[in-house]
Amino acid sequence: MSDRIRPIEQMLELNEDDSVSTEHLNSQVQKAQEQLLQLKRQQEQIEKQKRELEELSRRQEELEHGRAEMTDKLTRSLVVLEREAYDAQKKMEQLRATRESFSQHLELLEAIDPRTWNQSDLSKELSRALSTVDDARTEYSQQRSRLQATADEHEGVPLPEMTSGYETNNGMAHSFGQWLQIGLAFTLPLIVFGLVALLLFLYFNGATR
Repeated sequence: MSDRIRPIEQMLELNEDDSVSTEHLNSQVQKAQEQLLQLKRQQEQIEKQKRELEELSRRQEELEHGRAEMTDKLTRSLVVLEREAYDAQKKMEQLRATRESFSQHLELLEAIDPRTWNQSDLSKELSRALSTVDDARTEYSQQRSRLQATADEHEGVPLPEMTSGYETNNGMAHSFGQWLQIGLAFTLPLIVFGLVALLLFLYFNGATR
């Protein structure tokens, strides 16, 4: 009887060992799955940190590049602006001096009035007036040349062109009518004076008769 019981006990022992072995394997599998899950989470975290570091590196590189680019552009632009400001200041000073000079010559030209000239010194008065005109013409030509020399291609001061001396496109500075008006302005006082003298002469001759 005891011999029959022994195999059964052995079978029970084997079943218990198999049960323990299966539970152990299941436990090991579960632990392995948990470890894999943990490793996967760690991998995701590492990849996230990697992306963040790459983004920081990209932004830092963008900062360095943009800073270097704008520093260079602003530095060169300041040099250009300082030069332009200096040139503009010089041009303004030149324009101011030219304006004052033109105003003075214009006042002198407008002050010329042949009607107030002394007829006995008509030649001297005429020479003085012509000298004033020549001085104005010379100053105008010089200042216009200076402005054109310092002006930019598209920013020149649009002053009228100068003619050489008394010549114009048709060879005369004044038309015949203008010269006639100038001649009348010079000779009209003499004509009036002569007529008055003639009338007085005739009047006194008639009175004596």
